[in-house]
Amino acid sequence: MRDTANARRSHAERIGPPRSITLAALLLLAGCAGPAIRSQSPELEALAELEADTKLVGDYVAPWGLNQKRIERAALVTGLADTGSDPPPGPQRQMLLADMQSRGVLEPNSLLAAPSTSLAWIHGYLPPGVRKGDRFDIYVEVPPDNDTSSLAGGWLMETRLAEMAVVGNTIRDGHELGVAEGPLLVDPVSGGTLDSKSRLRARVPGGGVALTDRDLGLFLAADHRSFAMSKRLGDWINRRFHAVIKGAKRGVANPKTDRYIELEVPPLYRHNLGRYVRVVLNVAVIEPPGGRHARMLLLARQLTDPVTAPVAALRLEAIGKEAIPTLREALSSPDAQIRFAAAEALAYLGESVAARHLADAAATLRSARPAALAALGVLDDANGVDALQSLLSSRSAETRYGAFRALWRMDSDLPLVRGERLGDACSMHVLDVDGPPLIHVTRSHRPEVVFFGAEHPVADGLRAEAGPAIVVVVEGDSATVSRFAAGQSDQTAEVPATADAIVRSIVGLGGTYPDAVQFLQQASAGRAIQSRLVFDALPDELDGRPTIHEEASARARDIPDEADAAEASGAEDLGAGGSE
Repeated sequence: MRDTANARRSHAERIGPPRSITLAALLLLAGCAGPAIRSQSPELEALAELEADTKLVGDYVAPWGLNQKRIERAALVTGLADTGSDPPPGPQRQMLLADMQSRGVLEPNSLLAAPSTSLAWIHGYLPPGVRKGDRFDIYVEVPPDNDTSSLAGGWLMETRLAEMAVVGNTIRDGHELGVAEGPLLVDPVSGGTLDSKSRLRARVPGGGVALTDRDLGLFLAADHRSFAMSKRLGDWINRRFHAVIKGAKRGVANPKTDRYIELEVPPLYRHNLGRYVRVVLNVAVIEPPGGRHARMLLLARQLTDPVTAPVAALRLEAIGKEAIPTLREALSSPDAQIRFAAAEALAYLGESVAARHLADAAATLRSARPAALAALGVLDDANGVDALQSLLSSRSAETRYGAFRALWRMDSDLPLVRGERLGDACSMHVLDVDGPPLIHVTRSHRPEVVFFGAEHPVADGLRAEAGPAIVVVVEGDSATVSRFAAGQSDQTAEVPATADAIVRSIVGLGGTYPDAVQFLQQASAGRAIQSRLVFDALPDELDGRPTIHEEASARARDIPDEADAAEASGAEDLGAGGSE
């Protein structure tokens, strides 16, 4: 074993040692665990030495493209009930006027002065790995020096968004990266009232559309940059990961230059970019003859310890199918954290035996719930579907809605979650499931109302508003939904006094998603519905934002910004590496 380790060191020296980093960063990258060998037997010492000599992709690179890209612009909001204002002179007004003039708007200054309009500053975030045409949330806010009193009932006119920078007293913008439009959802609150500042902030859930793709990649550390090393790393990554790209199956790593490797994202990791990158960083680059077997013995031992199990499971996942038997054995562990770590890795290796254990983790381990639901979402077979459906009756709103979203992402045509589209306003889903009645409303991702349970009656005597033109009155078992708009004939609909039927009627009479949300919020605040009303009860998603481990890696390796990355990745391609 000692000779094997010496040979391994000789091999590593020919490639070059990993760059030195601070002890604190090293501990972060190692998950603050390391080998954690409790017994110092000669056998375990030899295994630990072998693990220390193993060189991983993460020893030579750091991830790039996991940040959120903010894009923004001055925008025009219309349709206000005389709560708008004429914006004061300044760069934001000049930007909006320029946009309006470029679109051929006649007398833009008169339009800005109307009390039914307001200038607003809007922004959104292009998430990591976003593709052209993907939707993202839009945040709207009235600048502090404006006299607008409320954005309620407003409509955001089509606006092109770009990255912004302030140079002197001038706002400079870059390329247009997104476009936004839609009705404003002024933040609802549980008490049924809005303070003055809340009335000047709003969202458009899913109101942005990306106009570009965002790449994901790896940057080689400065002391490892070479064409040979870039291609070697790409080859090793491609031995583990493949994806169908432009109709052909090939490796995911495309070494573009001596310092940049572009990564495609396999479909299994589409909604969990953070885990994908961590697995890639744990792919072994150097293993001596017989080292794989010895490494797996050590990782199997680490998998029995709750402290080291998460890192061990991740590294076993990076090995691939060969590691499945080791991970399956850990499912019988008496420790819930160990079972979860093994089940999560197995899910991304396509093993549906993990489904039951992931469902248990989602129900009982709150810290593991987001990752457990994300992993369940990739098990698109009967075991995965059944496990997620079992969570729809949980008492936890976070668990129930997280399970619904995972099922909907898996297959939006599944009968239980299919729902219906209410015009251009929103989607509505009525789930016939057990558990306490729950109404879930989103302020992010997409406009959507989900009713958990088939019965959501509205009490007699309710009178509620749904936007500026619609009124709902409940008498006995029926509800009257009326629309009164200037210059239009009055419209009235009689529907059953249930929350879902009333929401459907509000949209049918021309109401928007914010109108429907206002009705639900007023009905809940007035105790007219017994169903619990919750907003955005979604576990913190693994949305590709860098983990503390990756941030430590980036700091230690002085990774360049995106401008440098664009320059680096624009050079001549080196090829896609040795795909198997």
